[in-house]
Amino acid sequence: MSYSSISAQELQTRLQADPMLRLIDVRTPVEYRQVHVQQAENIPLDQLNPQLLTNARGPVYVLCQSGMRARKACDQLSQANVSVIHIEGGTLACIEAQLPVVRGMKAVSLERQVRMVAGTLVLIGAILAWFVHPAWIGLSAFIGAGLLVAGLTDTCGMAMILARMPWNQVKPATTAKPKLA
Repeated sequence: MSYSSISAQELQTRLQADPMLRLIDVRTPVEYRQVHVQQAENIPLDQLNPQLLTNARGPVYVLCQSGMRARKACDQLSQANVSVIHIEGGTLACIEAQLPVVRGMKAVSLERQVRMVAGTLVLIGAILAWFVHPAWIGLSAFIGAGLLVAGLTDTCGMAMILARMPWNQVKPATTAKPKLA
């Protein structure tokens, strides 16, 4: 089973026609807390269970930040025979199309965290190879190989690890009251 894609503008039209449609945001809880489409419910990609959505009323609409994680979720859901629709451009496109969004606490995106950690590790490997021992260049090579594999497979191990870090978890007691935008 395959899935179709629609634009953020088309999503807006469908939400106006059916405000109860099932819209799932597959980003991390911290990213979701920062900003999300008003009707979206957060089910992070690593916690997505297609079996729980097999009896959904109508199609399930899926989005993420810009579209990549949502496509992975759509693949999983369509393989489980769930009727699913991908939102092209994700939350960013929805903001641009002026859909109602909820804004909360600011956060550093997972993609940006990966770039910062990878860059730091490559730099540390190069410095240690220069000043301590040439074998430290292996650290930089390892990170470079990991980034290459992430690009080829569209799966990032570092992002999966960072998503589970404490600063990327939402604690109910510390959740700020969101503002409608």
